[in-house]
Amino acid sequence: MAEACWAQARADYAAAVTLLDAGVYYASVFFSQQAAEKALKAASIDKLQKLPKSHNLIQMANALGAPLEVMNAAAELNPEFLATRNPENSEGVPAQNYDRRSARLHLRCAQTIVDWIKAIR
Repeated sequence: MAEACWAQARADYAAAVTLLDAGVYYASVFFSQQAAEKALKAASIDKLQKLPKSHNLIQMANALGAPLEVMNAAAELNPEFLATRNPENSEGVPAQNYDRRSARLHLRCAQTIVDWIKAIR
């Protein structure tokens, strides 16, 4: 399962890059969050022998003893699981709430988490 989560994390990151380049910013942010989540789940399986049941990136990163930079990236991405998907969970229409700058920020956060997981696996 760890390898499947890690493979999907890399695929989600690639999707986030493609969507950013295509100007579909909310979806890029969503896939950035997903890449981070799946990378953290892969590491949790490897290091803690358990698959987290929640989508809380902060809790997952904390359980792994993540450094401050990773914790900050997790905090930035954490609310995007819901905010990018449903108008009732965001302030307005998700497709209208994100721009290139915010998508790039979230992609950098995902990269920070994915790079750290790659280093500790």
